[in-house]
Amino acid sequence: MKKNLMQEFGGEKTCRAVLIGLNTGGADPLLATDDQSIAELRGLLDTAGGECVGVLVQNRSFAESRTLLGEGKVQELKEACLALEADLIVCDNELSPVQIKNLEQDTDVRVIDRSMLILDIFALHAVTGEGKLQVELAQLKYTMPRLMGKGLELSRLGGGIGTRGPGETQLETDRRHLKRKIAALREQLDEVVRNRGVQRKLREQSGVMQVAVVGYTNAGKSSLMNALTGAGILAENKLFATLDTTTKKLRTPGGQDLLLTDTVGFIDKLPHHLVEAFRSTLEEAVFADVLLEVIDASDPRQIFQYEVTNKVLDELGAAGKPRVVVLNKCDLPLPEEELRLRVPGMLCVSASTGSGLEQLLQELEAQCLKGRRVMRVLLPYAQGSLVDLLHKNGCVRTMEYRDEGIFLDLLCEPAIAGKVEKYSVEG
Repeated sequence: MKKNLMQEFGGEKTCRAVLIGLNTGGADPLLATDDQSIAELRGLLDTAGGECVGVLVQNRSFAESRTLLGEGKVQELKEACLALEADLIVCDNELSPVQIKNLEQDTDVRVIDRSMLILDIFALHAVTGEGKLQVELAQLKYTMPRLMGKGLELSRLGGGIGTRGPGETQLETDRRHLKRKIAALREQLDEVVRNRGVQRKLREQSGVMQVAVVGYTNAGKSSLMNALTGAGILAENKLFATLDTTTKKLRTPGGQDLLLTDTVGFIDKLPHHLVEAFRSTLEEAVFADVLLEVIDASDPRQIFQYEVTNKVLDELGAAGKPRVVVLNKCDLPLPEEELRLRVPGMLCVSASTGSGLEQLLQELEAQCLKGRRVMRVLLPYAQGSLVDLLHKNGCVRTMEYRDEGIFLDLLCEPAIAGKVEKYSVEG
C-alpha cells in the first residue's frame, strides 16, 4: 500500500501535532485564536493527514516579538510536546521567520504556521498543471525568506506536513536560483492567464451566461455543482478538497443555457500570497455574470463565513456582482436563523437530497435574464457588421443561415436590442 505523504519523514508514524495560538482579545484581528479558529485549524491538519495531540492557546494583550507566545508559555509548550511525543507545532497565527527559528530552538520541535499548512494542503490537492504552478509559486514566495540563513540545515526538509509539494526541491537551492525559479513560474502562469483569457472571451462570445460558484471552503460547492450538472467533481467533507476550477454547461427548466464554474474555497486568514498566486483562478468570480454564493447551513460559523466570503470578493473586485445566495446542507440541523434575516431572498437547498434545486435553477435563470431581452431577428446578408457586433457583445445564442437572411436567437442588453429591433421576427 502506498504510504501517505503526510507520514513523518517517510516513516510509518503519522505526524503528531500540537496546535498553538495567541488571542489578544480583539486588539489585533490577526491575533484572534478562539475555539472556532482552533477547530478550523484542527480540520486543516486532519485534511493534511496529521493528528492533533494537544492544544495550547495563550490569552495575552500583545505578541512576544521573539516567539509570539510568552516565555513561560513556550516552556510549557516544550514540556507538552515532550510528554505528548509531538513532532510538529502548528501555529494558528502567521509567524515571522525569526519566530519560527526561535520556537524551533526553544522547543526542539519543527514549527509551521497556518499559512504553511494551507500551502501543504494545496500541494496535496493540486491536479492540473495550472494548479501545480500556482502552488509552487506560492510555496517558494512564502517559504524562501523563512529558509534563508539555515544553510546545510535545509537538507532536513525531507518530508512531513509543511514541506510537501512541487516546489520543495527548489527550497534546497540558493537564493539566486530561487529568484530565477519564481520568475520562470510567473512567466508560465502569465501564459496560463493569457490562455484562460482567450477561453473566457470565447465563452463570452458564445452568448452563454456565466455563473461562478463561490463560498467558504467545505460549504458544499462541488457537491452542489455535481447535483446541478452531474460534473463528477471530487466532493469530500474536507477543507480545500477541490482546488482546480471546473466549468460545466447547464440548461435551466426555461431553456436558458448557463456555464457554471467551480472555484477554490475561501477561508479566514487566507494568506495574501495565495490570493495573488491563485488570482487567475479566483478571477472567474470577477468575470462571471452572476455569483452563486454557497453557505453551509449546518455550520455554527455560517455568519462569519458569509462575511469572510464577502470580504474576499470585495478584495477581488467582485463585490458588486449580481448574486444568488444559498444555504446548502439544509437537510442537516440548522444552528442559526439570523443569517436568513440578514440576506433577504436566500434560498435553502440540499445538494445531497435535491431539495430546493428547482427553485435555485429558476432564480439563476431570472438573474441571468434580468435587464436583458430575448429576441429573434432575421438580418439581411448585407448587415454582416451587425452579426459581428452581436457576437462581440455575447448576444448570440444560436445562428442559422437561411435563404432570406441570417436568423439569430439573441439575449441582448437594451442598447444592443435597439440596433436590431427592426429585424425582429416571430421565429
